Amino acid sequence: MAKSGLAGRIPVVGDRIERRDKDVVAVVKLHGIITQHASPVGRGVLNLSTVESALTRAFGHENLKAVALQINSPGGAPTQSGLIAERIRQLADEKNVPVIAFCEDIAASGGYWLACAGDEIVAHRTSQVGSIGVISGGFGFTGLIDRLGIERRLHTAGQNKARLDPFSPEKDEDVEWLKGVHEDLHGLFADWVRERRGSKLSAEKDLFTGDVWLGRRAAELGLVDRVGNLRDVVSERYPDAELVVAEPKKSLAARLGLGAPAAAVLTALEHRAAWSRFGL
Repeated sequence: MAKSGLAGRIPVVGDRIERRDKDVVAVVKLHGIITQHASPVGRGVLNLSTVESALTRAFGHENLKAVALQINSPGGAPTQSGLIAERIRQLADEKNVPVIAFCEDIAASGGYWLACAGDEIVAHRTSQVGSIGVISGGFGFTGLIDRLGIERRLHTAGQNKARLDPFSPEKDEDVEWLKGVHEDLHGLFADWVRERRGSKLSAEKDLFTGDVWLGRRAAELGLVDRVGNLRDVVSERYPDAELVVAEPKKSLAARLGLGAPAAAVLTALEHRAAWSRFGL
């Protein structure tokens, strides 16, 4: 008797269901700004919360041969960059599978931090790679509130509690404090790159200035292992494997662009600025 529906499409041998034992290469899409905040714009955001389910799905496949990270990010929050990279390495060690990072349009700053979670890094010849540095930005509203006749009232306990308050005049000592934080974070970033890339890194050039290089030059400098693309490399290494994609999910609010209008505008401008630094 013929079987209909899903049951009719499952291969059956005798009275048992035939299991598919095809090898799998799981692809995790890591696209967007790295931040703990939801995005009010179309492009997604990356943080440990948004990528956790995609990572666990990717590393949970049977017959898993490798995990490919498809990276397209101009960077963002250093803590979230570190948390995601550490989670990738934890899962890779638990499952004992190789991780290959593929740089697409851009893997810069925190995006390159994520790429270094791979056992191997592949970049397209036009990819922008690197930007090993630290940047932060904000807005100053003292002139605006003066023109509007608004009186700022701020009360703190602790003399440094209101450092870099955007509604107060900027202080030289606050800027020096921020520079110190940047230097510490920069050192941690450089240590991570050295730990993951080791002797592959070229000694001919200072790679930690925040500069960005295209894929071919990045390969010459040891920031990536080779020039190529995901499908070519996977078909070469794992010709019989099936590609299975896992993509971080956006929250409903992010998909609908919901949120406080003023905050959404500022966040959208910050995200746009992050991509625009690299002409994207």
